[in-house]
Amino acid sequence: MTKAVIPAAGLGTRFLPATKAMPKEMLPVVDRPAIQYVVSEAVNAGLNDVLMITGRSKRALEDHFDRVPGLEMALEAKGDEKKLSLVREATGLGDIHYVRQGDPKGLGHAVLCAKQHVGNEPFAVLLGDDLIDARDELLTIMIDVQAKTGGSVIALMEVDPQQISAYGCADVSTVEGEDFVKINHLVEKPSIEEAPSNLAIIGRYLLHPRVFDVLQKTKPGRGNEIQLTDALEELASAEGEGAGVHAVVFRGRRYDTGDKLSYLQANVVLAAEHEDLGEDFKTWVKEYAKTLD
Repeated sequence: MTKAVIPAAGLGTRFLPATKAMPKEMLPVVDRPAIQYVVSEAVNAGLNDVLMITGRSKRALEDHFDRVPGLEMALEAKGDEKKLSLVREATGLGDIHYVRQGDPKGLGHAVLCAKQHVGNEPFAVLLGDDLIDARDELLTIMIDVQAKTGGSVIALMEVDPQQISAYGCADVSTVEGEDFVKINHLVEKPSIEEAPSNLAIIGRYLLHPRVFDVLQKTKPGRGNEIQLTDALEELASAEGEGAGVHAVVFRGRRYDTGDKLSYLQANVVLAAEHEDLGEDFKTWVKEYAKTLD
């Protein structure tokens, strides 16, 4: 598996007015845009061929991962090797491609836009809003599970039952002798009463290419959008090559950079661990915390 798809065509309305003229994926987490953490995660798991599904006003994404010869020459002339290395880091991450979604018809439609690029091989989908802490292994575990099961694999995380209506929700059963689980049913954003569990789908998927055939005939669902959850629900009960959906229950550190509170938490945690800023930042946080009620 070498290909990763990153849907990044959303409007970022939860962060207005900051995202009025800036893609939400470019909002900085400490000193890097959120999208760079996601691309780095994919590349570190061996997924060097990255396709971003973008939309109007997302040109900044392409510019960030492109060369900036003038800036690089200026930094080189000043002998500022550290900043030069940071600038070139994004450029050298992987082989990054772009395609526009056009009409925002949901996550399922965004994934379908990747069909021509992906071809007939399993691939990963990483949502740009979900930041997985680099110290916590997830993608490589999912890749192993996909190789073992042959179908599709999703990531789940336990959430407060009161919050389950904000997520896709899974009904699962254990697989004897394995650390992963089998998906029986998936429900997109159920009410608390309808939710089969508190296991929420988070933004990491490994999909068999059969998902494209299902998505092409999937009718708009919740929100009048083509839901990837609906396609996975069909694959979970299907038979034959590429059928079946399994899941890894993630118990590590995840931040939703599309949510204001979680975004701020990500900045605090990663700033405290930053090589240059960490010690001074932690000292300031401790002093500031003393002033709070």
